Amino acid sequence: MIWMHPYYHPLFLQFIVYFNDNQDYFECHEVLEEYWKEQENFSKDHPLTGYILMATGLYHWRRGNTAGASRTLNKAITRFRQMPVQFGDYLEEVAIDDIISKLEHCLESIKSNDEFHAFQLPISPRLQVAADQTKPSIALLPKNSASVIHKHMQRDRSDILLQREEKKKGSH
Repeated sequence: MIWMHPYYHPLFLQFIVYFNDNQDYFECHEVLEEYWKEQENFSKDHPLTGYILMATGLYHWRRGNTAGASRTLNKAITRFRQMPVQFGDYLEEVAIDDIISKLEHCLESIKSNDEFHAFQLPISPRLQVAADQTKPSIALLPKNSASVIHKHMQRDRSDILLQREEKKKGSH
């Protein structure tokens, strides 16, 4: 099997496009969760979960859920601090220390009741080229549109609701 640097996986490249181009944090979560679940023995301690939590926290903050955002962004910072070398700043592809600093700034802004503000994922020029090559294959919604900001409300949730009902029936 050929080893692929984790940052050059097609789903991680899609994550970069969604994060940096139109700030579609819901899609960031979706594509990285798919990538994460492909991993052998995936767990909540896997390095990809730092990125998933970061996107989720930013999604919550932009929608006004500051408590959920703070909790999730703190977890993301913890995961980034625990990240092993091969997912860290290996070959300087992603500046993990910069991400941590940006997330800490987000937390300070949340505490100060500042408006949501996005940031760019700090990546190497080489990784940016790879993400740019991925971009034409992705249909991006307009940045800051209701379709991006409230995306979870627009999906078909019937399977999730059915699972909840089944779980409730089983607990009685």
